[in-house]
Amino acid sequence: MLMNYIELVVDVPKGLHFTDHYWVDRMVWDKDLGKEKPVRSLVMQTDREDGEPVIKTFSILSKGLAEQLAPYLPDSRFRDFDFTITVTGAGYGRRHTVDAIPRSTEAP
Repeated sequence: MLMNYIELVVDVPKGLHFTDHYWVDRMVWDKDLGKEKPVRSLVMQTDREDGEPVIKTFSILSKGLAEQLAPYLPDSRFRDFDFTITVTGAGYGRRHTVDAIPRSTEAP
């Protein structure tokens, strides 16, 4: 199946390179509240996934993950890095680890 979005799998590191970003306000279902609630999602345009060229989006609902990427948003500094993102746990115990690796001048 062809997908144009990035999916993280628990305990599997995902290599990504981002080219642009934007914020989206949307409604999501909160199973604990039993109703929809508004959230702000950080969306990253992605041109490389695990070293392969792609054209995909990476939509981030996790406040913790968005906070880890926030220092790279000003002046689109994220373009100068390759990121490895690993998710562990589930539910409220879900955590993201972010490693930012400076890109070499030879990187595509």
